[in-house]
Amino acid sequence: MGTQQLETVPEPKYWHLRTVLTEALDSEFSVGEILPNERDLAARFGVARATLRQALEQLELEGRLQRRRGVGTTVAPPRVGVAVGTEQHAWPGTVGDAWQAVDSALAAPPVAVADILESVHGEQVHVVRRSRMSHGQPVAAELLYVPAASVPALSAIDAPSGAARARAVLRELQRLELEGQDRSVELGSARAEDARELDRLPGAPVLVVTTRFFAGGRTAAVSTATYRADTCRLTFGDSGGVEIHHGPERRAS
Repeated sequence: MGTQQLETVPEPKYWHLRTVLTEALDSEFSVGEILPNERDLAARFGVARATLRQALEQLELEGRLQRRRGVGTTVAPPRVGVAVGTEQHAWPGTVGDAWQAVDSALAAPPVAVADILESVHGEQVHVVRRSRMSHGQPVAAELLYVPAASVPALSAIDAPSGAARARAVLRELQRLELEGQDRSVELGSARAEDARELDRLPGAPVLVVTTRFFAGGRTAAVSTATYRADTCRLTFGDSGGVEIHHGPERRAS
């Protein structure tokens, strides 16, 4: 039987432009520097603006560029590593937790989360909102869903709304014996609320880390953490929690 010759597929124009732009970023621009506007870039490289936008979107997805409100397109700093471990960890809010409590409210979780919690659709749970910073910049936003059954004594606590209420929910959750947890990671798009918190544009690529916490033979809480895909990269190992590691400062590469 003879060998079939595969037909050569021509490289898309935007992909070739992406390669050219990458070389320009390496040789001409520094981290944080603002790129010329689309019209000037399209004229420089002799391409249509639609082709240019495709190349810029690809470089943003790869973490080489950032689009910032009121600023424009800038050269992104090196991504920080997000270590996703496989061991059991402590409850959210315990000592050493890098997240900051922002707010807490009673609300019905999304249908997918309600299914994980095995709760009735529309039934309200405690929703704790937390944020994570790195070098003074927001890198992740989290929604922690806690059923009332997991924190039965919470109603007896005189805690106001806001961050104090969020910390009260976390303290009560820590009274349970953590039996284990599992975690999944997927690529997603920033919702309007996440985009505001992360200083991104709606629809920007994000990494969504969903964690289930088990206690008493059931799912006691579910966390949905949204990380900026342009500044974070995933690393896998047995280190435990989700941690952010900083690399040395350098030019774009």
